[in-house]
Amino acid sequence: MPDRSIDVHQHVWPPALVDALRRRTSPPMLRGWTLHLGGEPPFEVDPRDHDPNARAALEPGAALVSLSSPLGLEALPPDDAQPLLDAWHEGVRELPDPFRGWASVGEVEPDLDGLKGLLTGGFVGLQLPATALATPAAVDRAAPVLSLCEQLGSPVLVHPGPVAARDDQLEGWWPALVDYPAQQQAAWWAWHAAGRSLLPTLRICFAAGAGLAPLQHERFAARSGRRFVVDHDVFVDTSSYGRQGIDALTRALGIDVVVLASDRPYAEPAARELLDLGAAAWHAVAVTNPRRLLEGS
Repeated sequence: MPDRSIDVHQHVWPPALVDALRRRTSPPMLRGWTLHLGGEPPFEVDPRDHDPNARAALEPGAALVSLSSPLGLEALPPDDAQPLLDAWHEGVRELPDPFRGWASVGEVEPDLDGLKGLLTGGFVGLQLPATALATPAAVDRAAPVLSLCEQLGSPVLVHPGPVAARDDQLEGWWPALVDYPAQQQAAWWAWHAAGRSLLPTLRICFAAGAGLAPLQHERFAARSGRRFVVDHDVFVDTSSYGRQGIDALTRALGIDVVVLASDRPYAEPAARELLDLGAAAWHAVAVTNPRRLLEGS
């Protein structure tokens, strides 16, 4: 990639995916532009947020888009999941510059040959839902998919996944503030408990600052009796966080594993001025570190 900023985590639903979601008769599905999920209140989608040309005009650098894992498409039975995943991948290939895409794969009977074709055919890496890596045993079950990424030198982005159906009616922000960070924290610690020993060279990035799990390293040391050691191939992205969150992450992990991300259209990229970063630090977060995540070092 050219020497320009790289936002590693955004969302654009291409028309093919929108059409496929509208054809469904049960969640996850779209009715017009109203999104229905099993565990979240109905959400009114702004169609302008998924207009590829309008979105492209906003981007100062490269933007890497991923399937919205809270939709739960990856966890559907294969006959339901595959047409939706195919629509996602076909649609991403048609997006204009500066967009590139993360691939996705079904959790049930994952198509490793198909995933290999995607990862060698232009997709930057694989996105997995955090719910698929929620425990050390889950990491072990995902090992065939993760091992393929490691063999191909492709990174993995861990993104919040679907929320279980519930009876209580909660405000629309609740899943993003409670469920998603909890999922990310579980996946972060599951990876540190089991992932690196299984996959010694895999590059992996946890969206949304891993739910700020790295800030728990002192508690980890107190309860485990072991010192937390920063792994320079385990990254966190800055999506939805600003000065306080990113400052805390860099204090816990150092700046070399923090990568720029926005989660657009649900949040805006943190500006260099907001973060009080000098030119060198900003270049690391926005250019050097994302490139090392994508390409290795």
